[in-house]
Amino acid sequence: MYIDSHCHINFPDLAARLPEILDKMTENCVSHALCVSVNLPDFPQVLALAEQYPHIYASVGVHPDYEDTPEPSVEQLVALADHPRIVAIGETGLDYFRLQGNLEWQRERFRTHIRASRMTGKPLIIHTRSASEDTIRIMREEGANPEAGGAAGVMHCFTESQEVADAAIALGFYISLSGIVTFKSAKALQEVARTIPLERMLIETDSPYLAPVPHRGKTNEPGLVRHVAEFIADLRGISVEEVARHTSDNFFRLFKMAKRDLC
Repeated sequence: MYIDSHCHINFPDLAARLPEILDKMTENCVSHALCVSVNLPDFPQVLALAEQYPHIYASVGVHPDYEDTPEPSVEQLVALADHPRIVAIGETGLDYFRLQGNLEWQRERFRTHIRASRMTGKPLIIHTRSASEDTIRIMREEGANPEAGGAAGVMHCFTESQEVADAAIALGFYISLSGIVTFKSAKALQEVARTIPLERMLIETDSPYLAPVPHRGKTNEPGLVRHVAEFIADLRGISVEEVARHTSDNFFRLFKMAKRDLC
């Protein structure tokens, strides 16, 4: 069985055909999925999906790309996370690719999420793009690692260097690979994917974006996460069953409130 550790099935293009999406998860042996929050106004939709379907879990957080949106406080995130279906804080992090100028508000928002994670004990889902140095620095400063008393977490949709992967793993984080790893242009990322310890690897779709080969360019969905696992298995010369077993075990190890036997 496979698990999609990061998707956005509340987004309109997937929500409109949710029964089909869920059926395709079953057809493709995808047992669970984590629907990830990107802003507070849409958070009720994310939570509602997790409350309705026992194999769907949810997070709470505000994405760094959302500039004109209600800013969360630590107290607000802690309160919203106090729910058995909320297994993580995020997605959060830094993105210097899409937005430019004075991005101190992004860094402060990131710190807010890390503090909420520490208070709740729920892991962080971190997005970083063109900002890895500041991302790792703030993680260290705010104690975003188990040894500093914080929760663990995941670097989602990882596209960074081996050095960044090593730094995140040293902080107790997992590395999640998306459909990007299957792209012909992703040679550097594929080399990173060869070396990440299986005990620290997750797989995801980030759907509706980044559909893996052979579906690249189409709308992504959780059922396609098996293609990510199959590609990684071929890349590493191991069985897809081994990738599925490790990434599923890692999901439940990281997101401790998720229950393996609900589906």
